[in-house]
Amino acid sequence: MKNEIQHVFFDLDRTLWDFEKSAEEAFEEIFNTHKLLERGVPSAKGFHDAYTIHNDKLWDLYRKGEIKKEVLRGLRFKLTVNDFGIEDSKLGELIGNDYVRLSPLKVNLFPYAIEVLEYLDPNYTLHIITNGFSEVQDIKLRESGMDKYFVEVITSEEAGYKKPNPKIFNFAFERSGAKAENSIMIGDDYEVDILGASDVGMRQIFFDPNSSHKGNGSTYSITSLKEIMGIL
Repeated sequence: MKNEIQHVFFDLDRTLWDFEKSAEEAFEEIFNTHKLLERGVPSAKGFHDAYTIHNDKLWDLYRKGEIKKEVLRGLRFKLTVNDFGIEDSKLGELIGNDYVRLSPLKVNLFPYAIEVLEYLDPNYTLHIITNGFSEVQDIKLRESGMDKYFVEVITSEEAGYKKPNPKIFNFAFERSGAKAENSIMIGDDYEVDILGASDVGMRQIFFDPNSSHKGNGSTYSITSLKEIMGIL
């Protein structure tokens, strides 16, 4: 298979970029900056946990095209501060702006991310396909030094479609000159990355660090990024 694959497409968040760890660091800073303890929020972790519930629900609506980016960005923090009895929409807006600014600067990558990119770069053309917001993902790639490895960074905003919609993968093929048969997708979200890629005929590597989807039907399943070097 190594000779057949020419293009390797990566998801970014929770695949190369340790999203949870970076978010935790951003929330700790936000918690202290806005003195949330004095406002009745018991801990940064508690605030983050409450936010995650709202964010997951709103992201699901955003992926389905039922709400716009601006609604998602603003509403998730307004709902979170309300959970702690804080009726201050301005505070929610300020925290939302801080989070978007801070989170991509908290550089945390999964183990072996750079080593794998160094290994693949001489022999494959590397790309990103992400549902994340364009300006945030660009900062993450630049701040982490990963930008130099990727020829095309395909965002759902630019494509006009979100994974797992086949149209974002077809958009990526057009932009990169790749074809399904000479490409492979690496991602952590089974429905979004793996089934999405499978539906357009791409092979897939499912990054499942917690072994939560055993017997999942992906072409390959790994628990460490280092395993990619034994596949490609």
